Amino acid sequence: MADSRIKRAKKKEKEEKKIKQDKTMNKNSFVKGAFIATLGIVITKILGILYVIPFHAVIGEKGGALYGYAYSIYLVFMSLSSAGIPLAISRIISEYQTLGYMDAKRRAFLIGKRIALLLGFICFIVLVLFAPILARWILGDITGGNTIEDVTFVIRVIATAILVVPILSIYRGYFEGHRFMSPPSVSQVVEQVVRVLIIVIGSYVTLKVFNLSLTSAVGVAVFGATLGAFASYIYLVDKRRKNKEKFDTDARNVKEPIITNKEIFKKIAIYAIPFILIDIFKSLYSYVDMVTVVKGLVNLAHFTINDAEIVMSMLSTWGNKFNMIILAVSTGVIVSLIPNLTKSVVENNKEDVNLKINQTISILLFLMLPMTVGISFLSKAIWTIFYGASKYGPSVLTYYIFIGLISGLFTAAITIVQTLKDYKTVFISLLTGVIVKVLLNTKLITIFYKMSLPAYYGVITSSVLAYFIPLMICLIVLKVKYKINYEKTIKNTIDILFTTVLMVVILLILKLFIPAAVSSRLLNILVIALYAIVGGVFYLVFTFKMGIVKNVFGDRLEKLIKRKK
Repeated sequence: MADSRIKRAKKKEKEEKKIKQDKTMNKNSFVKGAFIATLGIVITKILGILYVIPFHAVIGEKGGALYGYAYSIYLVFMSLSSAGIPLAISRIISEYQTLGYMDAKRRAFLIGKRIALLLGFICFIVLVLFAPILARWILGDITGGNTIEDVTFVIRVIATAILVVPILSIYRGYFEGHRFMSPPSVSQVVEQVVRVLIIVIGSYVTLKVFNLSLTSAVGVAVFGATLGAFASYIYLVDKRRKNKEKFDTDARNVKEPIITNKEIFKKIAIYAIPFILIDIFKSLYSYVDMVTVVKGLVNLAHFTINDAEIVMSMLSTWGNKFNMIILAVSTGVIVSLIPNLTKSVVENNKEDVNLKINQTISILLFLMLPMTVGISFLSKAIWTIFYGASKYGPSVLTYYIFIGLISGLFTAAITIVQTLKDYKTVFISLLTGVIVKVLLNTKLITIFYKMSLPAYYGVITSSVLAYFIPLMICLIVLKVKYKINYEKTIKNTIDILFTTVLMVVILLILKLFIPAAVSSRLLNILVIALYAIVGGVFYLVFTFKMGIVKNVFGDRLEKLIKRKK
């Protein structure tokens, strides 16, 4: 009996030691959490861009179109099944954890899982049953390329991912709500690595080794989304199982009020709807472009239909992939911001709310502005690497990349307003953006054409304004209604702009000796690496010497950098 008790005690001690040593399950501060989340998302976005090169070589244009049909439909239904819910769960978990409502927190997680499973199953059934109708809607009367049967097949294959992704997103929200940022970030990398490996290796083996059809190869590629999501889900489930005790380490001894499941469900819906609206209104920007750009360029700027469609594809698809890298920074910061800001709001800590809002804006500008300017500066080399020589591509990317910067700042600002439960401002700012886009899209095409500037810059400018004006609305409301003081942020912004200009000057000097773009794809990789290293090093040195790093991130990061030197 004594031996068994000793064994149990040793086993328990071993488990506790293992949990204690799991560094990925440490709670993260806002800044550290933002860094971890951003790093994970940026890695996944980079992987998501790099696989395009070998994948395109394997399946070609026809296979790429078939893959695009399936993935476009998948993204729509994935948004319907999970948009907003992970961030809502993150916020609710953080709120209940801060208040010490452990039972409500656990039930919120269970309810979130049930909602995700139900929505995922419904979307899966709809996709499987209506795949032929969707295929006909996509292809219409077009013949000679991919068939309706081909499109139906790949839509049904990728539909399986909808069964996994929603529940996976709930687990990520659960971890993030407890301010455990490392596991969700690692899970995103796991998901993307598995997905990319299946896409590239699976399509190659299917087509070149087993000599199966192109449709089968694309089917294997799109199934990578399912396998990647499943691998990520297994990782998080295992992580939670091994670290159950850590989720209640900060539990407060309070008398928990009665909170019904209906109230929790209602709270999830209220918190999720604004995020869903953000996705919907952003998609309306793309819709406005879809129905006005080609016609506008042809009728108002005298483009040929072929050239107008090429520009439209760059605005809607190819250029947007690089914006995803910029937006990854915003997404990572927002993921860390929501639970941390929610905690401060629940505690009514107005000073900390002010600090986190200002720090969010400063961090985003510190990271996103030099990245945006750098990509714009190297647009020709970057475009050549991914898509080859192009008449319009580098010109489009030079300006289009700034949409990523402005939309990232806007998304952060509207998320802050939403976290403060000012839903009226959320709706007004979103609606204003759409109205600006509708009113200016065609008019700016004409204005830029008459100014002898690229007419498509009018479309890009309308998008920039459609994000910038709502951004200003959110920032003004935060200042007037919530007394947010931007004095320190304004100073940081001026300093960051100045150091970014210095970085560009250094790159212009370098350009006198080494061209910023060449005709060879391989040499362009070396050119981009050189410019990125030189620009990045000088930017960090400038910002460190001027005290910007300390002002934006605090003393801890500055001390860490000094120790590394």
